[in-house]
Amino acid sequence: MNTDYKNLNNTYYENLDENFNQAIKLFETDISHPDLINLLKTGNILQKQIAVLKINTVINTEDAEIIVKNLIGQDGKIREAVSLKLLELIPQYSDLFKAEIIYDIFLEAIIDVNPNICRNLIETIKYLKKDKNFINYFIPKLVNKTNEYIEKIKKIDFQEGKYKINKEVFKLYWCLENIYELTDYIEIETIKSIIKETMNINEYTIREKSAKILSKNFEDTECTKMQSILKQDSNYYVRRF
Repeated sequence: MNTDYKNLNNTYYENLDENFNQAIKLFETDISHPDLINLLKTGNILQKQIAVLKINTVINTEDAEIIVKNLIGQDGKIREAVSLKLLELIPQYSDLFKAEIIYDIFLEAIIDVNPNICRNLIETIKYLKKDKNFINYFIPKLVNKTNEYIEKIKKIDFQEGKYKINKEVFKLYWCLENIYELTDYIEIETIKSIIKETMNINEYTIREKSAKILSKNFEDTECTKMQSILKQDSNYYVRRF
């Protein structure tokens, strides 16, 4: 075995052991709530992960913002841990998460590259949508974001690299999933405008989400016609709705 490679391999396992020991120590240590919040502000990846897992309360809006800010610009392990923790905290402390800065972060995080984070946030938003201020702020921005991705995808040459296509499609997919959950708060004309575009996109996952939205059975002639067309789609996953 190459000596340099062997040394590198040994260093790798030593680091694993060190991280594991640090994790055990942090888990077993009784850390105060202010110190957990401080770890979320200044800690490394491991420290932030453990801090998120150990937090079980939210004292004020500052706590809420610090927790939510770790949904973006952080390692994927941290982002996913935060999204899971929000599912625990927001049902009990939703009043402390009512701030535009938090809503803006959610708008960015709902299209995370990790689908587990996207799903967790959809479940989390269900607890916030009862608040009128959230709806009035979040919905217009969600609709704008959705329309932006529609326009980007319409310009894509589907002969280009799959990664580029998937990246934009992925974002639109999760925007539409959020729209499905929030249809009761979105004007029917806005929904129709979006579906008229997405139902014709040459990517079945987007047509599938279009059909899912229409499955809400809106009492509207145009919606019924579009739903009828999608029920005859060549793809089973689209037709099933």
